[in-house]
Amino acid sequence: MTEHSPSPDRPVIRRLSERVVNRIAAGEVIERPAAALKELVENALDSGARRISVHLEQGGIERIEVTDDGCGMTPEDLRLAVERHCTSKLSDETLVRISTLGFRGEALPSIGAAARLSVTSRPHGAPSAWSIRVEGGRVEEPRPCAGVAGTRVVVEDLFFATPARRKFLKSARVESGHAENTVRRLALSAPHVAFRLQFDQRVVLDLPAQDMAARAAAILEAGQADGLIPVEGERGDLRLSGYICAPSVHRATANGQLLLVNGRPVVDPVLRTAVRVAYRNVMEHGRHAVVALSLQIPPEQVDVNVHPAKTELRYADAAAVRALVIGSLGRALGIGAGVAGVRPGLLQSRGSSGARIWYPPEPAAASSGRDIPAHAPPSPDDLPDAPPVMAEGVAERRLPLMDAAPGARRTVAWSEADIPAASHPESHGEAAADFPLGAAVAQVLDTYILAQTARGELVLVDQHAAHERLTHERLRAQYLGGEIRAQRLLLPEVVTMRRGQADLLVSFADTLSALGLEIDAFGGDAVMVRTVPALLGGGDAAAMLRDLAEELAEDELLAPAQAQAIDGRLDAIIARMACHGSVRAGRRLTHEEMNALLRDMEKTPRAGTCSHGRPTWLKLEKGDLERMFGRR
Repeated sequence: MTEHSPSPDRPVIRRLSERVVNRIAAGEVIERPAAALKELVENALDSGARRISVHLEQGGIERIEVTDDGCGMTPEDLRLAVERHCTSKLSDETLVRISTLGFRGEALPSIGAAARLSVTSRPHGAPSAWSIRVEGGRVEEPRPCAGVAGTRVVVEDLFFATPARRKFLKSARVESGHAENTVRRLALSAPHVAFRLQFDQRVVLDLPAQDMAARAAAILEAGQADGLIPVEGERGDLRLSGYICAPSVHRATANGQLLLVNGRPVVDPVLRTAVRVAYRNVMEHGRHAVVALSLQIPPEQVDVNVHPAKTELRYADAAAVRALVIGSLGRALGIGAGVAGVRPGLLQSRGSSGARIWYPPEPAAASSGRDIPAHAPPSPDDLPDAPPVMAEGVAERRLPLMDAAPGARRTVAWSEADIPAASHPESHGEAAADFPLGAAVAQVLDTYILAQTARGELVLVDQHAAHERLTHERLRAQYLGGEIRAQRLLLPEVVTMRRGQADLLVSFADTLSALGLEIDAFGGDAVMVRTVPALLGGGDAAAMLRDLAEELAEDELLAPAQAQAIDGRLDAIIARMACHGSVRAGRRLTHEEMNALLRDMEKTPRAGTCSHGRPTWLKLEKGDLERMFGRR
């Protein structure tokens, strides 16, 4: 048999050198300074550290230093630690019950292949420390040196051995932002560990060992909110816990969503989608919630070995995970206004020349109201019932008021034609006691309610946005209970619209009928309205139907036969209807009506935002006012 020489046109298969293999692997594991930092801090946490210090220069591009007080390593451990696929974190080879953050044995070899790596470590009780260096994949022998118990890792000139990758790094400011997000996630996963993060000469984080609530508040910077909302839920073997901010606290990106699965920080699309769905009807479109959530799941039901970065997961039952997150967050968000809201920062103190405050008349007999816990889920009968009515041709609306007697309810009718004379209330201290939103003081610009709490805080309420949420929740509760009351119009109203809109509404006639809205086709470009929900009676039926047609047309794949898809959009449809049945801006309210609105906000779920996600109320504390007037 003759040996064939390779043809010039045929490529030859050859074995790559260990150095090239490590550099290729580094491209997957270490894509930027934050990725290298993540691996180093995870190693520190796995070593049992109680304090971790991180120092970055130029966003980590020039230097990354991570120091911990963990168990440390011997010279033999150091030799193996910089070799690929050497780890102390796997007890077996099944890759099922992984209890540590790291387990692949790739981090240090990948960093050493792309940068200048130095590891100094000393086990507790050892006579001295040992150090090992790796530069561009070239490993030196360990040597003794001075050092305290624990491990210190220094990474310099990241990607000096792979200059093509270094060119794709962003500015130091951008890389610092990614590194800070990484440390925040890891700090949340280990509240019992003290963390210190320093960029150049600036200390960004300095967190002591603390409990989960304090760590979540520090990581989420919850000082901008009145408080974090705790979350607890379980579904079979799944457990969800953590803290979330109210819908009025949101961000432009999802960086404020810190998610843990079995203590591992993840950027998981399943969890992020569930969070988005849970906040969909209480948050402004395009904004992102601020949450810190921890999911505990049996190890055999989740695969963490999906990507070298270990931030993406696969679940055995992703639907159960989504249902748990959506349900738990939905229950946590079902609180009344005043429990968690938003305090604005320094506002512009220059008022417009047209601003005027109208003081409504005091009622003949002050109504003390019944103190209803804001966290208690209301029944449909407890929700605000504010149906507009017609009396002698004058459009009126009825707002609920709590009588002094427990359990009693009464309504006060008001209309545009009945504008009471102005007078100034004498005192609101007693009326404001024990109410999170306080007592009404005045109406500003015929749109906003100004209230004062017993602690002297000022509360501003958007009357239309607030009543829109109250109507929305009332209508939603009636629908879920199958008790929506329809009000038949004395004369059916014909609404003209575009041909496509009319056909679309008629195709969903059965669904709309369940919401108390009965319509029939009336020619090619019109529909006839026979009934409307009693809560919305007296509103503009034409404008409401056109808005509903636009809402249904947003999803081109939506069909009347798809019951589940319809149910998914019902809340948005109800929101549209509620908007047309709410107190409008520009309406003057009496003192009793304003207080009734505040009390109902405090006991109505999701009343912190309107149906479109905008805040219904803001609070100004003494410190806010002092900053606005330069007293601080």
